Amino acid sequence: MNRQRGGKPQGKSTGKRFNKNTPKDAPKQKAPAKKSNSGEIRLNKYIANSGICSRREADVHIATGLVAVNGKVIVEMGYKVKPGDEVRYDGARINPEKKAYVLLNKPKGFATTTSEGKGRTVMDLVANATSSRIKPIGRLGRNSKGLLLFTNDKDIEDKFKSSKTGVPRLFQIELDKNLRLEDLKKIQNGFKIEGKLITVEEISYIDGASKKEIGLKIKNTGNTIIRTIFEQFNYDIISIDCVAIGHLTKKDIPRGHWKHLSNEELTMLKMI
Repeated sequence: MNRQRGGKPQGKSTGKRFNKNTPKDAPKQKAPAKKSNSGEIRLNKYIANSGICSRREADVHIATGLVAVNGKVIVEMGYKVKPGDEVRYDGARINPEKKAYVLLNKPKGFATTTSEGKGRTVMDLVANATSSRIKPIGRLGRNSKGLLLFTNDKDIEDKFKSSKTGVPRLFQIELDKNLRLEDLKKIQNGFKIEGKLITVEEISYIDGASKKEIGLKIKNTGNTIIRTIFEQFNYDIISIDCVAIGHLTKKDIPRGHWKHLSNEELTMLKMI
């Protein structure tokens, strides 16, 4: 075995080289961070996007236990919300978008649907109204016209859908023939179809018009019930026009146009 002068025996090379300038305890290089699941959003951002407060204020609300996700109070900073999660602040459900309330004066020829492939729809008419994902409350048939409210506020939507505490809508209806007084009274008093009681808020002839033209106030959100009512008494409907939703009217909204509800209008709508 060869020996270096005054040195230790030479062994086989290991093939490893060390940088003298690199400390032995240098941290290892971290692996690339994994991408977050698609659609997830930090809880404080979700709250801020709903328009309630800033992200910093949202952190305070989370820490104090005012925020729940899917029924469970969350106090963890950095918690992420998944698509479809139900988030509530102080008991009230919130939406990650700013709430929007758009009132359209619908013309004929547009279907009340959010589905694609249905030809011209009411969504085409309000496409530029807001970046929030609004949808129509209730329905107006393709050939019906009048007021239609759009929103992403679940509480308002639920309010409209209630037949007991819902929002009354006033329709101007033209029939194929005069409405007999006895039929008008039957509709006003309520009647049953297949065992189900059908009620309206009000029904009357329109002043200064023929008895073919009727005013009907009802809380149901669809217009199929209107056709069902008159078909029961052997009348065909020529036209339907929703002229009022609660206190909201078509004033200053030309056919085919829309407007955002004012704070005063929204407050009154919630009080109904």
